[in-house]
Amino acid sequence: MVNTILGRKIGMTQVFNEDGSVTPVSVIEAGPCIVTQLKSVDTDGYTAVQVGFGEAKAKHINRPETGHLKGGLQNSKHARVPLLRTLREIRTEDLSDFEVGQAITASDVLKPGDKVKVTGVSKGKGFAGVVKRFHFHGGDMTHGSMIHRKPQSSGATDAARTFKGTRKPGHMGAEQVTVRGLTIVQIDAEKNLVLVKGAVPGANGGFLTISKI
Repeated sequence: MVNTILGRKIGMTQVFNEDGSVTPVSVIEAGPCIVTQLKSVDTDGYTAVQVGFGEAKAKHINRPETGHLKGGLQNSKHARVPLLRTLREIRTEDLSDFEVGQAITASDVLKPGDKVKVTGVSKGKGFAGVVKRFHFHGGDMTHGSMIHRKPQSSGATDAARTFKGTRKPGHMGAEQVTVRGLTIVQIDAEKNLVLVKGAVPGANGGFLTISKI
C-alpha cells in the first residue's frame, strides 16, 4: 500500500486528553483518493500509482484531463472514473494491490501515532518589506535616520552590483512548504477526517499532501 494520501485543510481545533490537557490539532479531509492510472516500467520506465482527489464539475476540467479520466472514445486501458480536480503520482514498487477506480481512504494509509510530513502552499501575504519578510532589525529610531524600516546598503563596493539571493522586499508567501515530524492524533474513518497535532501549511480549504515518514 502507498504511504501518501491527498487531502484538504478544514481548519484547527483542540482535543482534550485523558489527563485533562489540551492538544491543538489541524483537521484534514484526507481522501478518498481514486486510482486513475497505473504506471509500470514497461510503459513508463518506472512504477507509480496516479491518484485523484476532489470531485469537480466538467467546466473546471480541461478536455485532455477529461479524456484521460473518462477513458476517451478509443482509449480502453483507462476505466471510467469521476472527474477529479487534482491528480498526483505516488511512487510504489508493487502495483498488485491497486486497480483503476479503486478508492484509497485515510484509514488505509494512516493510523493514530504515525509520524507524517504535510506539504501545502503557504498563505499569500502580498508585497512585503524586509522587516516583515526577513525579520530585519530596522534602522535607528532617532537622530533623523530616515531608514526605520528600509533595507540598507546591500551591494558590494568592489563588485559594483547586488549579488543574487540578496534579501530584498518582494512577494511573501504562496510558496510550497513542508512541515515534518507531525503526529496523527485521531482518524475519523466515516468522515475521512485526520487530526494532526500542530499546524499545517496553507489557508482553510487548501490542498495538502500527507506522507508517512
